[in-house]
Amino acid sequence: MNKGISSIPINLRVYSPHVLNLTLIDLPGITKVPVGDQPPDIEYQIREMIMQFITRENCLILAVTPANTDLANSDALKLAKEVDPQGLRTIGVITKLDLMDEGTDARDVLENKLLPLRRGYVGVVNRSQKDIDGKKDIKAAMLAERKFFLSHPAYRHIADRMGTPHLQKVLNQQLTNHIRDTLPNFRNKLQGQLLSIEHEVEAYKNFKPEDPTRKTKALLQMVQQFAVDFEKRIEGSGDQVDTLELSGGAKINRIFHERFPFEIVKMEFNEKELRREISYAIKNIHGIRTGLFTPDMAFEAIVKKQIVKLKGPSLKSVDLVIQELINTVKKCTKKLANFPRLCEETERIVANHIREREGKTKDQVLLLIDIQVSYINTNHEDFIGFANAQQRSSQVHKKNTIGNQGTNLPPSRQIVIRKGWLTISNIGIMKGGSKGYWFVLTAESLSWYKDDEEKEKKYMLPLDNLKVRDVEKSFMSSKHIFALFNTEQRNVYKDYRFLELACDSQEDVDSWKASLLRAGVYPDKSLTESDENGQAENFSMDPQLERQVETIRNLVDSYMSIINKCIRDLIPKTIMHLMINNVKDFINSELLAQLYSSEDQNTLMEESAEQAQRRDEMLRMYQALKEALVIIGDINTATTFTPAPPPVDDSWIQHSRRSPPPSPTTQRRPTLSAPLARPTAGRGPAPAIPSPGPHSGAPPVPFRPGPLPPFPSASDALGAPPQVPSRPTRAPPSVPSRRPPPSPTRPTIIRPLESSLLD
Repeated sequence: MNKGISSIPINLRVYSPHVLNLTLIDLPGITKVPVGDQPPDIEYQIREMIMQFITRENCLILAVTPANTDLANSDALKLAKEVDPQGLRTIGVITKLDLMDEGTDARDVLENKLLPLRRGYVGVVNRSQKDIDGKKDIKAAMLAERKFFLSHPAYRHIADRMGTPHLQKVLNQQLTNHIRDTLPNFRNKLQGQLLSIEHEVEAYKNFKPEDPTRKTKALLQMVQQFAVDFEKRIEGSGDQVDTLELSGGAKINRIFHERFPFEIVKMEFNEKELRREISYAIKNIHGIRTGLFTPDMAFEAIVKKQIVKLKGPSLKSVDLVIQELINTVKKCTKKLANFPRLCEETERIVANHIREREGKTKDQVLLLIDIQVSYINTNHEDFIGFANAQQRSSQVHKKNTIGNQGTNLPPSRQIVIRKGWLTISNIGIMKGGSKGYWFVLTAESLSWYKDDEEKEKKYMLPLDNLKVRDVEKSFMSSKHIFALFNTEQRNVYKDYRFLELACDSQEDVDSWKASLLRAGVYPDKSLTESDENGQAENFSMDPQLERQVETIRNLVDSYMSIINKCIRDLIPKTIMHLMINNVKDFINSELLAQLYSSEDQNTLMEESAEQAQRRDEMLRMYQALKEALVIIGDINTATTFTPAPPPVDDSWIQHSRRSPPPSPTTQRRPTLSAPLARPTAGRGPAPAIPSPGPHSGAPPVPFRPGPLPPFPSASDALGAPPQVPSRPTRAPPSVPSRRPPPSPTRPTIIRPLESSLLD
């Protein structure tokens, strides 16, 4: 209500065979002084709104200026110069030529001699307010405009380049030029889209819903593809490689050779508890008597107990393999997502079979452990025997005193076991934050560098007397931590008793622990205070018991190394035979039969609504892209291109505010002081690009073959509508009920035009 403005446009669609396929944006003129209760910053608001539109590269700017004002002070031309310094998008439009004082004219401006623009000027004569009130129609107004230019002595020689019809023709040619400019990129984009969907559309091209054999063929193909995908994920394949994480066969291999051995070692190496159990066994066997010899029954009792402990890691490895198999099945069934029932039934049948094999596999694993417990073979070729155990007692004691590593290492110990990034967490806290380093683990030392180029070594930590233990995860950190410490209570690194190392996942922690285990750094299980007291009680200054414990400890260590080697070899083989290979055979031979027996084939092969919709959309898009490429080819060969005119010196626009040069209207006649319908500052810029005619200052604008005939009479002027880009004779596409919004291939004309120009 306060004559303010809004940048939200009011859309008006004009449907007519006599108008061009362009969008015209009519912008307000810049108000210098607020009128009524307009806001004080109305000029700034209008300017900002105009700039929102004219900065678009696909807009032609029609800079409209009345002929009875000073052209050098035109706000429209000044704004157009700011956003279009090259002048490629700016067309000058001179209105109100019929209102100039007698004896004055705008001939020099329209001929682009004075105050030139690169694309020149077009003069138009619109209806006056009296004509509008008198219901003068557009056809009559265009006749009057044509008559004015033909009869005016200053304009009759350029009458063919003046008027609304000529402006329409100029805009039409610029539309053609714009389409030709954008066609190459547009064609490349369409061809890229066509290639991206061609592979998927290939499966839909021969789709026949009424074919009774279609569902049978699809079911067979999908089950076969599922079997192939499952085997590739287990056995490994060069195609469709997952580069983000381990999965399928690679993860199962890691379970067999890293996780399972680590679980065994973690269970086995609890030295103090083992010695305490040996001492109890010896004392209980001797009973009330004090034995003179080391009892072999104590050895068997301890060995059997240690072997039974292997059941836990063995069963855990079976569970881990089962979980990975189920995850692999779920990943393979993603390709069946188009048929929900088939996907669900496949997952259910295979998962049930895996669960069935789980029981048999675990029974076999437990049987292997029980077989080892049933008979202790002390005649094994790798078993050291009683005599050697006594001789090694002192050596083993010395080894335990020294730590995990000997001092004389063969050259093979220098082989790198593992490399990778780790974060030193406890040291980083003192310096304001954790820091990542590149770690290199060998059988002798753990070194870390600044980066993976391994040029700047930060530190080398010997592995002597080191052990590893878990560190509770901090609630403030998302990383998983483990720590290295010295068994002799010495500092590990500088002033730190512990070296805490952090990884991104628990899997990385377990993998590093397994690598440290290969280097001889074993996990630690700290004993409680009561265990230590019991230890002190068990070994309370009894040298004979001490020797017996050491002897049996050596025997147990020797025999358990044989058992561990055997179990580490047999458990993966058992799981592979009874679980993995069996599941592969089941999928290849029995899955299809069970699918047929579970549900009706038509029910299994019912498409999801999303899949049917996607298929229809893909086929429609494919046809639309092919048709669009044909249309683009037709347009490319059937349209002409008009090059842009050469640049002109339009520096007068930049300096017009400070020292405006005299315009032709001010030279020939005084400026009219009569109030205008719009603010005298001029209309807002509007895009459109006319071509200046063959006058001095700018070359003629060529246009396509078949130009409009000259206007010998008023009837001819009305009878010839503006030309549009021609296209080869072919069926035109259907016309939508509503015109689409401007696209990148459809220039927008921004300007404040009178209603006559719209037609």
